[in-house]
Amino acid sequence: MNLTELGYVAGWRLVRALPRPVVAAAFRAGADRAARNPGGGTARLRANLRRVVGPDLPEAELDDLVRRGLRSYARYWMEAFRLPALSRRQILAGFRLDGQEKLAADVAAGRGAVVALPHAGNWDAAGAWVAATGWPITTVAERLKPEGVYERFLAFRQGLGMEILPTRGGDRPTFDVLVDRVRAGAVVPLLADRDLSARGVEVDFFGGRTRMPAGPALLALRTGAPLYVASLWYEADTACASLEGPLELPDPDSGPLDQRVRMLTQRIADGLAAGIARHPEDWHMLQRMWLDQRAATDGGAAAQPSAATGTS
Repeated sequence: MNLTELGYVAGWRLVRALPRPVVAAAFRAGADRAARNPGGGTARLRANLRRVVGPDLPEAELDDLVRRGLRSYARYWMEAFRLPALSRRQILAGFRLDGQEKLAADVAAGRGAVVALPHAGNWDAAGAWVAATGWPITTVAERLKPEGVYERFLAFRQGLGMEILPTRGGDRPTFDVLVDRVRAGAVVPLLADRDLSARGVEVDFFGGRTRMPAGPALLALRTGAPLYVASLWYEADTACASLEGPLELPDPDSGPLDQRVRMLTQRIADGLAAGIARHPEDWHMLQRMWLDQRAATDGGAAAQPSAATGTS
């Protein structure tokens, strides 16, 4: 077990053992220290949030937004570490989904649903809530390094009731399994605001060009399942989400599959942007996001172990 894995193990054990107010204060203090550090992930978060809010927001207000953003990110980690110790009742009480009746109807009808998510709020709490509600849920997790860290996050999310597929190295192609799960009536959430494959679909996002994974659009087009875009954010004592959609799927006669995937991915990007603009402080994007950002700004961020990642 290396130092990185030891850190995660210690986090899970210690954060669950201490009273929440004590842990929350420590994580908030760490976030505030990071806000005073102009380099690394803090600098990238600041650059990303500047894109979201535009050039007219005064620097002092942007400073405050970055600080709140780092506090939100720290809260995500704290709550993720504590999730395995929560009861089903606590998981259900700690999360709210506006529009849950849509997913309930999809699951009841056996048609499943695809949900495109941003790296925002608490996506692990969202997945745990879906599982605690009794709905089947399957998602995808990137293979973190070292392998031991990946295995621990895999066990963490499986313990919350989620089926987790690897981005690569599974017994069957991941996309084929997702198609089967959607057709069997599962909810399939996929993080969709950042492409990890370098083969994503180029879209317009807050006035700049970036790439997003094709997986959510392709999965909806392949299965015909409802496709939603989720917004995620925090309120005082609750992790929250809302659903936009289902999005209109391009008609098969409107063009070849790759063209329809591009059209639908742009619709996803527009939906994600609307939600992020409403709650910019809860968007945890500490990586380089836009194609015109210099590569020099993309070093040194801590890995973001995703609950799900879009396939492409």
